[in-house]
Amino acid sequence: MCLTVEVIICSTIYITNFGRESDVRFTSKRRDWRILFGLVASLAIGGIAVEAQEAANLTPRLPDKSIYNLFNPTPRESMREMNTDRPDQTESPYTVDAGHFQLEMDFVSAEFDRDQTHGRDLRAESWNVAPMNLKVGLLNNVDLQLLLDTYRHSRVEDRKVPQVTEASGFGDVTTRLKINFWGNDGGKTAFGFIPFIKWPFPKSGLRNGKTEGGLIFPLSVGLAKGWDLGAMTEFDFVRNDAGNYDTEFVNSVTVGHELTERLGIYLEFFTITGSAKDFPWQGQVDVGWTYAIGENAQLDCGCNFGVTESAPDFGPFAGFSFRF
Repeated sequence: MCLTVEVIICSTIYITNFGRESDVRFTSKRRDWRILFGLVASLAIGGIAVEAQEAANLTPRLPDKSIYNLFNPTPRESMREMNTDRPDQTESPYTVDAGHFQLEMDFVSAEFDRDQTHGRDLRAESWNVAPMNLKVGLLNNVDLQLLLDTYRHSRVEDRKVPQVTEASGFGDVTTRLKINFWGNDGGKTAFGFIPFIKWPFPKSGLRNGKTEGGLIFPLSVGLAKGWDLGAMTEFDFVRNDAGNYDTEFVNSVTVGHELTERLGIYLEFFTITGSAKDFPWQGQVDVGWTYAIGENAQLDCGCNFGVTESAPDFGPFAGFSFRF
């Protein structure tokens, strides 16, 4: 308030004196007009100063969390709201707080597909039990992730031959590093970067035994009235039969809404295309629900539906996330 009074007084003196010094024919009538103008202008300037000062006072000051790391964990009271990379396929730009851990997993997930293109009649199904993503916060804006394909069973039936191919066991292991560029602890938007690599474990019926990797760029936008928007662009570098790398392009957008303080729902559109010759464009529409159990746990379930012939027909799942 004191600052505002000073602004008004100084502005009035300056404006009225400016008129006196710049016009040798300064009359009483014009002097009164300029004094009035000075008062109005000063009040306007003072009002702007008040609004700016009030806005600064109302804007929350984010705590400096850059001092925290894996060996100096973020205090519980300073931790951000838990955010997960599941259940939708669009990754999140938010990281786990420094020095804390997060587990995200499916209890079970499945995928079913029937391919009758080009005269074929293939029926494929796969089951995945307890695949998980283990995360640890390294810095306030960086976390390290280990994705384990713990147990998978796949079955492909060719009804034209006929022939059945089955495989079961441990799948792939992938390491990811997530870096948040902005929005981790507040703001309408958040953006991140996730480089990842799949390790070349020995080839099996479930693994190709090749080193593969990629880059992910996730974006989150907070909307009004409990709505939020997520988007992702991803580049996957995949080995082909000739030993070279093809690039697959993944793009997705998801819209979520908080129905209650605990219950949320989302709708997602997910696509894949690639640089390989005759790579079919794949599209999916996904829907799911989340239910928060306190501040550090979440249940979820949903199903992904293929909307193009090349995409899997549908894939139900149910999972769990926990932070500690």
